[in-house]
Amino acid sequence: MKPIGVLMTEHRLIERMLGVVQREIPKVETRNGIAPVFVDAVVDFIRIYADRTHHAKEEEILFREVAKKEMSREDRALLDLLLNEHDYGRKTVREVMEAKERYLRNEAGALAVILEKLNALIVFYHEHIRKEDDLFFPASTGYLSNEEQDAILLEFWESDRKMIHEKYRSVVETWER
Repeated sequence: MKPIGVLMTEHRLIERMLGVVQREIPKVETRNGIAPVFVDAVVDFIRIYADRTHHAKEEEILFREVAKKEMSREDRALLDLLLNEHDYGRKTVREVMEAKERYLRNEAGALAVILEKLNALIVFYHEHIRKEDDLFFPASTGYLSNEEQDAILLEFWESDRKMIHEKYRSVVETWER
């Protein structure tokens, strides 16, 4: 398997979670209420899986290696755009959590903000994933030798191996506080 294959496989799981969120939104609107545990689960998935596991592989490994290459202006601009979009995703997830806290305090309009931000994440991730899968990932393979791609794949596995320890160390530290 090539590095982009790993990332594209992860994209499919992210899309599945987005489907869960998309199916839940009309139910939330009908009930005029959302289970905070659902919001927590979605945010945890995005923060840990989509961002800390998946985006970390992109930013800290693949993008880092491709950025060292002599890239076309278009590919360099796309790389910069993708990095900015990752920041947008993080910001939007923070806004979901802030709105959830307001929702728990029964503040007016908080549910609407949660739904707005969840819908924004659905739209964002679908388009972002399309750009990566259809545009950047195929272009990136042209900049990397087979040996470089193999080395990236090994770094991916090492990143995943460390991630589980980081996740659960964080869980313990949170509960210790």
